[in-house]
Amino acid sequence: MRDALAGDAAAFDVLLAPQLGPAFRLATVMLRDRTEAEDVVQEAALSVVASECRMARRRPWWSVVRTPDPPEAAGRSTEDLAVGRLDLWRAIDALDADDRLALFAYYYLDLPLEEAARVLGVPLGTAKSRIYRAARRLRPGLALEEAIDR
Repeated sequence: MRDALAGDAAAFDVLLAPQLGPAFRLATVMLRDRTEAEDVVQEAALSVVASECRMARRRPWWSVVRTPDPPEAAGRSTEDLAVGRLDLWRAIDALDADDRLALFAYYYLDLPLEEAARVLGVPLGTAKSRIYRAARRLRPGLALEEAIDR
């Protein structure tokens, strides 16, 4: 961290590299354009680094980004899984950008509500409501507890 803050490009790359994949996926989901997403990530990486370095000093990045293994899809064919995945992506694509961002931050990046609120740039209650409403749009019968409490 000290080396990166002192201007060591290699140390900076080590800190930034783990964040580029999730940032690119987020930008792609939000913008629906890979080329534009690449440009946005490059620009954002430069403008956000100082803030992220300060946060990393307080808490290691792996305590925030968690990617558990998905549960097995017992008894479902590969075709059924592919169709279900396609339906889900179509439903997500139909959401507005704010809803996609809320779902992406909370479910895909598995950020705690407080962190998701920070990423969304809204108060905690607003983030919780946005996540809940977006999840309800994907599954109309979804209960609040299912949408927020994992």
